[in-house]
Amino acid sequence: MKMLLIHSEYLKYKPMRKALKYLKDVEKKEVKIDNALVAFLCAEKEDEKNIEKIVEKSVEEIRSKFKEVKAKNVVLYPYAHLSSSLAKPYAADRIVREMEKKFKKEKIPVHASPFGWYKEFSLHCLGHPLAEGFKEVSIEEKEEKGEIVSKALKEEEKIVSHWFILKPDGEMIPIKIEKGKLVSEGKFDFKKYDNLRKFARYEIAKSREVKQMPPHIPLMRELEIADYEKISDPGNLRFYPKGRVIKSLLEDFVTQQVVEYGGMEVETPLMYDVKHPAAIEYLNKFPARQYLIESGGREFFLRFSACFGQFCMASDMTISHKDLPLWIYELTRYSFRRERKSELAGLRRLRAFTMPDVHAFCKDLDQAKEEFEKRFNMCQQVLKGIGFDKKDYELAVRFTRDFYEKNKDFVLMLVKLHGRPALVEMWDKRAFYFILKYEFNFVDALEKASALSTDQIDIENGKRYNITYIDEKGKKQHPIILHCSPSGAIERDIYALLEKAYMDQKAGKIPRLPLWLTPIQIRIIPVSDEYVDFGKEIMQRFENEKIRVDLDDRSMTVEKRVREAELEWVPFILVVGKREKESEKLNVRIREEGSKEVKMRFEELVKRIQEEIGDKPFKPLSLPKLLSKRPKFVG
Repeated sequence: MKMLLIHSEYLKYKPMRKALKYLKDVEKKEVKIDNALVAFLCAEKEDEKNIEKIVEKSVEEIRSKFKEVKAKNVVLYPYAHLSSSLAKPYAADRIVREMEKKFKKEKIPVHASPFGWYKEFSLHCLGHPLAEGFKEVSIEEKEEKGEIVSKALKEEEKIVSHWFILKPDGEMIPIKIEKGKLVSEGKFDFKKYDNLRKFARYEIAKSREVKQMPPHIPLMRELEIADYEKISDPGNLRFYPKGRVIKSLLEDFVTQQVVEYGGMEVETPLMYDVKHPAAIEYLNKFPARQYLIESGGREFFLRFSACFGQFCMASDMTISHKDLPLWIYELTRYSFRRERKSELAGLRRLRAFTMPDVHAFCKDLDQAKEEFEKRFNMCQQVLKGIGFDKKDYELAVRFTRDFYEKNKDFVLMLVKLHGRPALVEMWDKRAFYFILKYEFNFVDALEKASALSTDQIDIENGKRYNITYIDEKGKKQHPIILHCSPSGAIERDIYALLEKAYMDQKAGKIPRLPLWLTPIQIRIIPVSDEYVDFGKEIMQRFENEKIRVDLDDRSMTVEKRVREAELEWVPFILVVGKREKESEKLNVRIREEGSKEVKMRFEELVKRIQEEIGDKPFKPLSLPKLLSKRPKFVG
């Protein structure tokens, strides 16, 4: 399907005569539609293979543009002049009619001009940058100009996966989807593990398309954390000051954890030469689409992780067996993956993201397994520190059949460390560079799963990048490499925290972020202008204790200001006036306790906050402390 999309001040057309004799007559009168996104549609032969899918994808593209340009109407205008490979008339007609039905069902004002008629028409195209666009929609995803589609991605759909549930007692139970339902071939009761059921179903289906807005997207906007950037490539977000402080705190926390475990922090380039044999060979082993850019007559791809830079660095190092295991770490801001547009979803799946990436270089498989266990525990600690309990995520372990037969006890040890049954994906042969991989996966409100922590045992890239160490006999050997992201993408952690808060709210709990990540930890509300200066004094004392605090000095009722603080998920609200000034006791509303009001001394509140935060990093919020001077980022 080819589509020419024009945002018009108006479209006027008048049917003149039939191009196809069998069509019904229509009234030959002029029709005018104002403020319309006009979609000139040309259905092609390929579209006949799956009309339902082409309708869905075409409507998605038009809907997205319709919302982007803020038009009032959609016009579907059959236009056979955009292709030389036309669909049969009955198929093209049906596509337009089905698209019209979908828009009507979504209550989007839509008008379809008559199919198979010659028409005279005129329109007035608006002059803004987004007013004109051309889209080509295909049943199959096509490689676009400016991207690399790895061989691994093309081969991934051909891989045969065998799915199991592995219990901590060692029993491995085959599972499958049968007539739309997840079933086990043994006695495994998914009723006791509903989240694992949702996760397994999602993974086996292998569908990543997003057809419904995830709840965290309105939350990330309402809380002024992040939003889409319209003039960037889709999947590249903007972060507001509150989002930036959350993001930077997570970055610092994960980095602190890795460095304490012995990670050596480095920084490497964003782009690599497509013609570098090791880089492009490794890229083709990773199942993802990559950005391609040109500069100075050369082609480069943007990194999808820190692997390339760290491997090139390691290949130039002199490493002794005594140095191993050796950890190299980088927090990539950013890594790039050109995910399909239909899979992009707020903070969950992006095209540019921040990825903590720590590799361990090991002398052999035994040492690699020891490090793997250590890093597994580290990842659990990192997720706990961020704000996730073990019950918040599910374990997936993926390996070749050959690896499992030789290392059953090791795989089972991971499941025991997790403490609950895990999902297993087994392959008959190895298609990737790793022989074992695990992830901790968060399942959201729409029952979509997203990997947070992950680690892999890589047996190829030591040799591919000519990374060597000197063994006990003075000979050069290639190390085994572990690939670990202790938290997964930082943006995805924020997504999971927001989705968790949403699900807590649906379950009757109070939605909140972990205190150490909450942008405003205390909001001070003076009862009148008379006590603003007193509020400022208290605010300064809290700031001296490294607590993020602001003051609502606006000319609004106390009730309204309290309500706004609650909508911002502020954990502690202090209403201050005469009694507080005279008694030196603060009137504190505690969000997590249902906005219960208690009297506390300054020192008591500081102690409570500091004990809950512990040794987590602190950063100030880069917003005016007085709300009367604070801009609004989201309308």
